[in-house]
Amino acid sequence: MKNFSADRRMIKIAMAAPYLERQEEQQLAQAWKENHDQEARNKIAMSHMRLVISMASKFRNFGLPMSDLVQEGHLGLLEAAARFEPSREVRFSTYATWWIRASMQDYVLRNWSIVRGGTSSAQKALFFNLRRLRAKLAQGDKHLTAQAVHEEIATALGVSLADVQTMDARLSSNDTSLQAPISSGDSDSGERLDMLACSAPLPDEQVSEMIDQERRSIWLRHALSKLNEREMKIIRARRLCEDSATLEELGVDLGISKERVRQIETRALEKLKIALVAQAPVLASMPH
Repeated sequence: MKNFSADRRMIKIAMAAPYLERQEEQQLAQAWKENHDQEARNKIAMSHMRLVISMASKFRNFGLPMSDLVQEGHLGLLEAAARFEPSREVRFSTYATWWIRASMQDYVLRNWSIVRGGTSSAQKALFFNLRRLRAKLAQGDKHLTAQAVHEEIATALGVSLADVQTMDARLSSNDTSLQAPISSGDSDSGERLDMLACSAPLPDEQVSEMIDQERRSIWLRHALSKLNEREMKIIRARRLCEDSATLEELGVDLGISKERVRQIETRALEKLKIALVAQAPVLASMPH
């Protein structure tokens, strides 16, 4: 009740503020620009609060408090007053409209949903124009399908059809907590979180993978047993360690050239392949 009274009082004060004549507006803007006269800037801003309130009413459909919209618009108005160039001979209301709208749009995008949206100019245009264009198209041709409406909007705003469909779905529903209960008949049947599909493998897939992993480990141990001591050392250092050794490092360690290390490694890999294929012929068709 207190907020409602404060809103009405603010609107009443704004509506009672006198209009500025063009010459007076120019003089006040000049005083702010040249002398940083805060009172002159505030007087310009207050005389245009009607514009802020009028524009705030256009954003009420997003379910945000009118008082918050007006406050954001007032910040945009003050920014416009600070940046206004009286030498351009443009009325302040024309210049301030963009700043007021931009400030309110940013506020709506930040607070309308916990999921951030409208990060690009095209997405912002889609967010604020989708409902209006959809209503206009439906009024012009009531037999248009939802797909046709989305295609028309995508063409008009220069965005993809998928972006229009995604945004329309977001605007058609509110944020819902994953902890919100799901009711079934007279009793609760859990939370929405329980209905999300799990990305983890199914139990039978996990068991199958575990068995396959054990089988591959047995095959590899058996194949490695076919290598001699030097081949085993090179394969372990080059293929089975997280930080593999270079051919040059192994050459220094073994007292041979790096080319000889490469030849031994190639021969060892071929022996491993033969041993593995002998145990599981299906491996012959698999890439190395």
